[in-house]
Amino acid sequence: MGDGEGVDESGRTEFPSRRQALRTTLSVAAGMVLPSARDLNMGRTRAEAAMPITFEGVKAKARALAAAPHRPQADDLPPALAALSYDGYRAITFRAEASPRLGRYFSAQLFHRGFLQRKRVDLFLQPRQGPARPIAYAPDLFDLGPELKGRRFSPDLGFAGFRLHFAFEAGAPANQEEVLVFLGASYFRLRGFGQEYGLSARGAAIRTGGPGPEEFPDFTAFWICEPEADAREIEIWALLDAPSLAGAYRFRVAPGDPSVMRVEAALHPRVALDRLGLAPLTSMFLHGANGPGARGAEPFDDFRPQVHDSDGLAVLTRGERLWRPLTNGRAQPQISAFGVDPLEGFGLLQRTRDFPAYLDVQARHEARPGLWVAPEAGFGRGAVQLFEIPSREEYMDNIVAAFVAEAPVPAGAEWPVRYTLTTVDAEPVDVVPGAPARVVSTRVGSAERLRPTTPPSPGRRLYVVDFEGPALPTDRSATLTADVSASAGTLVDPVVEFVPQTGGWRLYVEWRPPTPLPGGDVILRARLIREGKAVTETWDMAV
Repeated sequence: MGDGEGVDESGRTEFPSRRQALRTTLSVAAGMVLPSARDLNMGRTRAEAAMPITFEGVKAKARALAAAPHRPQADDLPPALAALSYDGYRAITFRAEASPRLGRYFSAQLFHRGFLQRKRVDLFLQPRQGPARPIAYAPDLFDLGPELKGRRFSPDLGFAGFRLHFAFEAGAPANQEEVLVFLGASYFRLRGFGQEYGLSARGAAIRTGGPGPEEFPDFTAFWICEPEADAREIEIWALLDAPSLAGAYRFRVAPGDPSVMRVEAALHPRVALDRLGLAPLTSMFLHGANGPGARGAEPFDDFRPQVHDSDGLAVLTRGERLWRPLTNGRAQPQISAFGVDPLEGFGLLQRTRDFPAYLDVQARHEARPGLWVAPEAGFGRGAVQLFEIPSREEYMDNIVAAFVAEAPVPAGAEWPVRYTLTTVDAEPVDVVPGAPARVVSTRVGSAERLRPTTPPSPGRRLYVVDFEGPALPTDRSATLTADVSASAGTLVDPVVEFVPQTGGWRLYVEWRPPTPLPGGDVILRARLIREGKAVTETWDMAV
């Protein structure tokens, strides 16, 4: 029913829920992995091995990987771990007293391999002085649970991933909460103070939505850099590999309210890539305030009014911010592209932030973060692409958003990428710039309720869009008009009115669809105008 990964009332970290275990692994079963940590150090002289690793050194490893054919790792998971049930894997817990301490405010915990988490990830600690130290696997680091009682595994087993803990309260460094997790392919999740884990980010997305088979790159090795004793930021380096791509990543993480992650990557395509997704975000949308959303979609038999980790995509380019409510229930997956030149930012956001909208005590969807991507380098002309997969299952992440360049990324050359990820709670916040008034809800119903005809016309739909923000007047006598358009059919009789209960403004507009309906989506757009200028972001709805 919920996604229970997080921190319980005692301050202990809970194990990933069934949804987290499944959603980060079922979708990446076809990926490949790099050779072990021993291979990473081959070719280094004894003097070089005694020196600290640097990010430039990780970039050199990525260049060397890309210059050679991709090497898939043998499936070496011991049978006892491969045969684990979900409950057996969930029962494996890391012993908190074994957590590597990283200054006063950070510590790390490790994930065991097993069940669906089959792939090995090599982990290193990079001290402030001296060479990197491999983190060696030992069964005593874990309580292996009843299914593995008495079992011992080789020190070569390695780990499936890791998570960082952080003391949000500077005066209580021992009171640490989970803030960041890397587990499964190139997926990672970040949360801010007071938030629950929700959507995931990824290192890269390759051919998401086709044509051609999608690849899921793997983070195959991590170097966790020891921070200064009192530092409240930490740096992590990672090596990424896939059949078509290798890369080096630097993550500078500053947890807080919000949490901020600065990402720097050097990507090395082995082949030309015409669908390389940068800064990809992955989320779940089952149903929301406007129902499943798609035309003719089957309703959900669910006591909860809404079930989603994100309710919309925001895209900012050249001063215009667009809001696309997410949609489920189509017969087939759908790709939407939002052209940008240049991209100023995008994010999957959770704008509905009150408990009555969800009524899920365990999942706490109202506390799920949004993530905002602010590009710095590597993002030129292209499009933010939204991939929506029809789903009836809550554990499935069925939403992907990423920037895809207009021109193919060539093979051989290094492609530098820099961007910032920021967790978003309630809006408006400075990190999501653009028009100060935003869409806060979209609701759909029969237009016959307000404008009945004889005989009734069931195809007529009424769209009700609420806007809030400081650019909107608080005087109900002010004059606002609506700028509306439809790619097919007609939007008629738009009405704009002040909402005294919220201080916002509401648009009512009826869509009269064409006959016959087109096969694909129809795009409806609207924004509010005052004195000839747009004072809201653009509502962009696919129906």
